[in-house]
Amino acid sequence: MCVKDVVIQNQVGLHARPATFFIQKANEFKSSIWVEKDERKVNAKSLLGVLSLGIIGGTTIKIICDGSDEADAMAGLVALVESGFAD
Repeated sequence: MCVKDVVIQNQVGLHARPATFFIQKANEFKSSIWVEKDERKVNAKSLLGVLSLGIIGGTTIKIICDGSDEADAMAGLVALVESGFAD
């Protein structure tokens, strides 16, 4: 299992378009992937789950990956968040 704290770089946080990018990236991997904020944990492959956390810019979230490609999943998601969700 891989666990990493990351800070959301973009101003609007994980809403609408950035959340969609995040979920699409998470769905590229076989591993179970979770996002945790303030002790609430949701499936990172669920749009409603991710949006329900209300993640705004500057918020620290925890990404949890568990499975056969967990290292690749973590690297891909961290790179996406750190890029500010740039295309």
